[in-house]
Amino acid sequence: QVQLVESGGGLVQPGGSLRLSCAASGSGFSIYAMGWYRQAPGKQRELVAAMTSGGTTNYADSVKGRFTISRDNAKNTVYLQMNSLKFEDTAVYYCNAGDYYKSLSDLPWDYWGRGTQVTVSS
Repeated sequence: QVQLVESGGGLVQPGGSLRLSCAASGSGFSIYAMGWYRQAPGKQRELVAAMTSGGTTNYADSVKGRFTISRDNAKNTVYLQMNSLKFEDTAVYYCNAGDYYKSLSDLPWDYWGRGTQVTVSS
């Protein structure tokens, strides 16, 4: 079993920045495929960004150039740096993780965090 603990959400003005963190623990593997999804009210959950254990990344078109996913393998932690935030980025952001051998084609992966709220408002 894998546990995912997210942090870093909050309220930010348009054009501002936030950094989300997600720490993974448990299971027998030390490095996971990790990423982020989001779900806005009344909308389906959508992929934001993901990174395999080998470092291959995928971004939603709507966040390319503004969001950056990164990871610290020693801490089994993935980060999402969000810059130039827009009203439409408001959503609950969920950490998503899979065992180390998972690829982008396997998204969404098996494990989910509980979510952290990001609100972009003036």
